[in-house]
Amino acid sequence: MSESYPAPAKLNLMLRVIDQRSDGYHELQTVFQFIDLADRLWFSSRPAGQFSRSGGPKGVAEADDLSIRAAQCLAEVGGVREGVHIRMEKILPMGGGIGGGSSDAATTLIVLNRLWRTGLSRAELMEIGTGLGADVPVFLFGRSAWAEGVGERLQALDALQESHYVLLHPQISVSTREIFTAPELTRHHVPITISAFLGGATENTLESVVCARYPEVHRSIRWLRDHGVRDVRLTGSGACVFGVVADAVAAQQVAALAPPPWRAWAVRGRNQHPLYDPAEQ
Repeated sequence: MSESYPAPAKLNLMLRVIDQRSDGYHELQTVFQFIDLADRLWFSSRPAGQFSRSGGPKGVAEADDLSIRAAQCLAEVGGVREGVHIRMEKILPMGGGIGGGSSDAATTLIVLNRLWRTGLSRAELMEIGTGLGADVPVFLFGRSAWAEGVGERLQALDALQESHYVLLHPQISVSTREIFTAPELTRHHVPITISAFLGGATENTLESVVCARYPEVHRSIRWLRDHGVRDVRLTGSGACVFGVVADAVAAQQVAALAPPPWRAWAVRGRNQHPLYDPAEQ
């Protein structure tokens, strides 16, 4: 367990709900970018059939943890007769809209695929990831991406600006299910193009519903704007909000001013997952 592996957060630089399918899932358009804020995971071998975890997300049973489920799925698909213990250092908040549990699951799949030498392709890992959660595939894809469908149809956007951001968590958890089932949610927005996004169409169409139901999120957006942060918006279904600043120093200065119990981080966008290996197809 000497080596640790990162499970980075993501931001949704844009998110639009385009339609609702007959199965209840929502068709989306979104843009994912990684940031340099991450959980850390350690893996140690256990006998076949033994899957355990320590330091994981509070309130989530071991059997329900996405990382444990990811390890079990990989062992089954890969015919692996070995178990694993996963030790986690959790940094990313639950219900924050930055993909903490999904990222942990993806890192588990990437690392164990290497350690167990199962030889699954990136596409095969993404297929496993899709069954675990809508955000898992992008962490396995490993590059900033334009996403459509429920988030599984991905197109690399390697040239996105790796901006400096202030990421703010108002110390509440937002229920994704609550937001997507809210009767006041507008479920039919006109699709846009990548060019329109690059031209400044960065709206998150979940934001108004989240702000109305969670006033603390609305207050955190206003707080960032009052402190000179630009392009402030919600990521995912919240509760984290973020915005652009000029450089790392400015990000650190604003983050240091966040009133308790809020938490804030100075982060930077990254267009490549830290475990991405282009040689792995």
